[in-house]
Amino acid sequence: MRIVTKTLLAAATLCLAAALLAPRPTGAAEKLTLLLDWFVNPDHAPLFVAQEKGYFADAGLEVELIAPADPNDPPKLVAAGKAELAVSYQPQLHLQVAEGLPLVRIATLVATPLNTLLVLADGPVQTIADLKGRTVGYSVGGFEDALLGAMLERHGLALDDITLVNVNFSLSPSLISGQVDAVIGAYRNFELNQMDIEGRSGRAFYIEEEGVPPYDELIVVANTERLGDPALRRFVDALERGVQFLVNHPDESWRLFLRGREELDDELNKRAWRDTLPRFALRPAALDSARYERFAAFLAAQGLIPEALPASAYAVELD
Repeated sequence: MRIVTKTLLAAATLCLAAALLAPRPTGAAEKLTLLLDWFVNPDHAPLFVAQEKGYFADAGLEVELIAPADPNDPPKLVAAGKAELAVSYQPQLHLQVAEGLPLVRIATLVATPLNTLLVLADGPVQTIADLKGRTVGYSVGGFEDALLGAMLERHGLALDDITLVNVNFSLSPSLISGQVDAVIGAYRNFELNQMDIEGRSGRAFYIEEEGVPPYDELIVVANTERLGDPALRRFVDALERGVQFLVNHPDESWRLFLRGREELDDELNKRAWRDTLPRFALRPAALDSARYERFAAFLAAQGLIPEALPASAYAVELD
C-alpha cells in the first residue's frame, strides 16, 4: 500500500497537474477537487460509493477524486487554494495547524486509529515489555516516536531502552525478514492481512489501548477561508449517504468500488475492505470536540506542538 514506483509517481503527477489546471465547468454542477491521501484503497470506500451511486451529483456537485504523487502534498495544496478538499489524518492536521496552515477538518472518513505496533505472532515479543533491548522499525519520524514512547511508558520502558531503525515504508517486510523485532506505523487493516497472506501472522498492539488517546485516522480537510461555501455541507451530506449505503450493502458497494479499478480486486484489498468497514464514520459531519482537545493535549505533552488549542482551531461541524 505504501510502496510507490517511479512510474506510478510520474503518472500521478501528470494526472494531478492536469486536473488542477483544467478549466472549471460552467454548468449547474459545482466542481470540487478532492485529493486523496494515497493511492486508491478501501479506506476511501465511502467516497467512491457516493460517487458511483450519484450522491454527489444529486447534491449538485461534480467531485473529482485524485490520488497524489506525494502523500504530503494534498493538505498543502488545499492550504494554498489549489484544491478544495483533501483526505488527511487528524494527527497531521494538528501539526499543520501549529505550523500556521489554514486547514480545518469538515468530515471524518475512518473514525478510529488504524496505526499499530506490530510484531510476529510466533516471535519473541509477547508483550510490549519484551521490547527492552530490541529493535523497532518506523517509517515516519516524530509522530510515530511519540506514539511509541507513550506505549513504552505504560510498561516501564522508554525510547532509550530500544533501538529505532528507519525502514522507510517497508514495514511488514522488515519484520518478516528479521531486520527488526517490531514496527510502529503498521495499519491493522493492511499489514496484518498482508503478513497473514504471506504465511507469517502478526500480533498487533493497538495504540488506543496502550496510552494513546483515540483519534480520527482519516478526515477530510478544507481551507478555513472556504467554510462559508454551502457546497461543502452538500458534499458532507452526500458522503453520509455513501456511508449508509456502504454499511447496508457491503457486497454491492465492493463492486461499485472496483468499477474501473479492477486491479484492486485481490485478496489483500478484499480483506482490508472487510476490516475497514466497521471503522467508517457513520456520521461523517459529527464532531467530538473533547476528543480533538484531548489529542491536542497529548501532542503538546509529547512536544510535537507548542500548545493545545481549542477544538475549533482544528475541526468544525458545518451548518
